[in-house]
Amino acid sequence: MQQSPIAEVGRREGRESEHATEVRSMFDRIAPTYDTLNRLLSFGIDQRWRHAAVRELRGAAPGPVLDLCSGTMDFVPLLAKAFPGERVVASDFSAEMLERGKHKAPSAERVVADAMHLPFEDASFGAVVCGFGVRNLSDPARGAKEAFRVLRPGGRLVVLEFFRPTGLATRAFHKAYGDVVLPALGGLVSGDRAAYGYLSKSMKAFHSREGYEALLVDAGFRGVRGRDLTLGVASIVVGDKP
Repeated sequence: MQQSPIAEVGRREGRESEHATEVRSMFDRIAPTYDTLNRLLSFGIDQRWRHAAVRELRGAAPGPVLDLCSGTMDFVPLLAKAFPGERVVASDFSAEMLERGKHKAPSAERVVADAMHLPFEDASFGAVVCGFGVRNLSDPARGAKEAFRVLRPGGRLVVLEFFRPTGLATRAFHKAYGDVVLPALGGLVSGDRAAYGYLSKSMKAFHSREGYEALLVDAGFRGVRGRDLTLGVASIVVGDKP
């Protein structure tokens, strides 16, 4: 298959809020060091989390697979292996992030798009996975409804995310790590301390896992369930489209 060019779609006039524009610009800036910092900041555990998320897609409806908020496309090789012969689409609103990740799956389709205004037809995908992306949406409920729309009946959404912790010990860890380690190390390697300060703040301001599960139910998903990974540092939430 020929290398897929990045498709510049989904940026319709008036559809990017100020928040979305700022976040996209931030990810464009940190794209060159994003993978290196992911491995450092998670001690390499983030890849184990992604494998766990892909396993949750077993039993999804047949059809193409969408990696939503794909970033540097860490999920794409795992999805291609798990769904041989299926079309795998990497979608993100940062063209720079997708460009940085294209070496991981040169033939994969890459689409620059806003997760709240996806350019795909209804019922286009059998499965959608999103890793560490929904927290950055200005309207996570809208994003959930868009994921529901593009899924086929019997399709499955799997979200891997840093949700706002509710347990005392996990809250303490998130605060110490997010307030001190994340901006310090992230700033040192990327040269953009403010970006990693934002990532820490976004965790505190986001839903708890249980709150996000309720949001998926409101969007129409059924069989919604979640589980924590690595003592609640990250979590997986799964929802099925009836």
